[in-house]
Amino acid sequence: MRRPNIRKPAKAQARPDYFPPENVLLRVLPPALVDQREFEQFHFIGFDLSQADLVGCRFTDCLFETCNLAGASLANTSLQNVAFDGCKLLGLQFTVCRDLLFGVHFDRCQLDYALFGGKQMAGTRFEGCSLREADFADTNLTGSVFADCDLTGTLFENTKLADADLRTARHLQLDPALNEVKGARFALESLPGLLTKFELVVE
Repeated sequence: MRRPNIRKPAKAQARPDYFPPENVLLRVLPPALVDQREFEQFHFIGFDLSQADLVGCRFTDCLFETCNLAGASLANTSLQNVAFDGCKLLGLQFTVCRDLLFGVHFDRCQLDYALFGGKQMAGTRFEGCSLREADFADTNLTGSVFADCDLTGTLFENTKLADADLRTARHLQLDPALNEVKGARFALESLPGLLTKFELVVE
């Protein structure tokens, strides 16, 4: 008798940590790269890309460190195993990024009002991030980690959170009936945020 084929959730790639010395860039692009639209193994430090047009660009195994990308245009942008560390990403519409091989990591980032709706993000790690009023509707966050993150007003609706770790997340509110939470881990302090719709008083 054949055993049923149990599909394991996809795991996120390891955060990129190697960059050729010539690909470590501080604040501005060298003239030779100004018109380049594909970047692989680049480390961008201190760039101001607010309101930048990144439409159709491809970033692979890249790291953005202390960069400002608030309001940048990401339509059809490819983020393949891209890390953001200490970045300002307010209101970014990750929903319009290319789905193929989409993979991101976030450490100490400002992600307030960011839109992730519909993205496949199993195993994604958010550490020390502000995600106030971010939108994760219809997003696959299976096995993801929200470590020391502010989730004030964050929207979870029809979101896959199976096996996710939200034990150190703050100000969490979600309806377990509207989301997939089997195996997800929560702190006892999160209990009121899971029972909001029942109007219970938890003391």
